[in-house]
Amino acid sequence: MNEESATIEPRRTKLTLVKAAGVVGMIIGVLLIVVGVVAWIGVTNQLTAEKITIPDDAIAFQGQQVTGPFTAYVQADIINTHALSASGGKTYAELDQDDPARATVMQASFLRASLFTSVVAYGVSLFAVGMGAVCIIFGWAIVRLAGAPVVIRRSTVAATSA
Repeated sequence: MNEESATIEPRRTKLTLVKAAGVVGMIIGVLLIVVGVVAWIGVTNQLTAEKITIPDDAIAFQGQQVTGPFTAYVQADIINTHALSASGGKTYAELDQDDPARATVMQASFLRASLFTSVVAYGVSLFAVGMGAVCIIFGWAIVRLAGAPVVIRRSTVAATSA
């Protein structure tokens, strides 16, 4: 009886640690989702506050306000189109230092970089939410598995001699 209780107690301790790890995984998952959603909302609020309207010659979302990743991408694309048009098809690096279009192309480049940064921020936010969901699922599975009864079946296989 004493030997049996000695072997069961470490198993219970291990199962408690496994369950705790599962719960910690679920908590981390919830935190990742909250942080991802907060970041998404923050970027959306900042873009919306800028009151950027997509011009009519853009490939999509004409006349709409930039408020999300797709509209930010389209706005960055049309800024590039306008900058190349103003510079005769040349990029900032290709323009002479005294070219008057250089300042316009440089500003367009900065605006595009800012918009692309917001697109990346949306991607990171979505990734955080996705990883949070995965953590919750794995944590839940670990907790469930740790609580399941352990069944050990011993079978004897007869040795066959040739």
